[in-house]
Amino acid sequence: MRPTRAPRRLAGSIARHALLSLSGLVSIVPFVWMVATAMKPANEIFSRDLHLLPQHFAGWQNFATVFENVPMLRYLANGVLVVALIFALQLAIALPCAYVLAKVPFRGRRLLFGAVLFCLMLPPQAVAIPQFMIAQRLGILDTYWAMALPYAVSAFGIYLMRQYFQTIPDELIDAARLDGFGEFAIVFRLMLPVSLPAVTAFGIFSVSTHWNEFFWPQIVLSSPDKLTPPLGIAFFRNEEAGTDYGALMAAATIVIAPLVLAFLLAQRRFIEGIALTGLKG
Repeated sequence: MRPTRAPRRLAGSIARHALLSLSGLVSIVPFVWMVATAMKPANEIFSRDLHLLPQHFAGWQNFATVFENVPMLRYLANGVLVVALIFALQLAIALPCAYVLAKVPFRGRRLLFGAVLFCLMLPPQAVAIPQFMIAQRLGILDTYWAMALPYAVSAFGIYLMRQYFQTIPDELIDAARLDGFGEFAIVFRLMLPVSLPAVTAFGIFSVSTHWNEFFWPQIVLSSPDKLTPPLGIAFFRNEEAGTDYGALMAAATIVIAPLVLAFLLAQRRFIEGIALTGLKG
């Protein structure tokens, strides 16, 4: 039996790796083309001849144009501040909620968890108008809080952390209670350090989502000094004078680079957190 199974396993492994390699190649081609376009002069970008590498390097000029035309460093700092504020609020709310749904038995827990799953299917654009009216009533339009508060409660964060908390033995929590830990102390002094892989995975999802957010900041912001990186990229689109695609792709490269770097630094914990959240349902 073994000699016949071995070729099948080898063929299956080759097929899986080929499929993964193909999907990875398809995913990375737009990013490679973006960086290549950021290095080309305008005449090569609009040339009929298709070539990846620039024949005349114009990368320095395109990247310099980005920082000359818009305060990109200011927009990057705004983006860092907003995503950090959103993630801190999401974590402060998601951890206790996930702990209650995973480790505290009470009537209606499954129904409440079902409501969390339902919220995962709700697009943010569906509640944009009520959120805008609430922000207007609170007087926080055109502030960082207006960009952060609507995302403070993350259904995905609650779901992900709840799934991870399910893998933590109840005996560990019972031991913490015997040592005099309160429920909030258990959440933030015990469960938080233990669940760092899941926190890292959720952090990457949260940061990448809100770093690239264009819809909501465009609605609530009016001051140029509070704009986020995606809104900064939009300055290079000009339908009347013609879009400067070299500078546009250079700006996009600058905005995406921190996300790629963050994922490369945290990819081990990210994969570990995603893998462990599926061990228990």
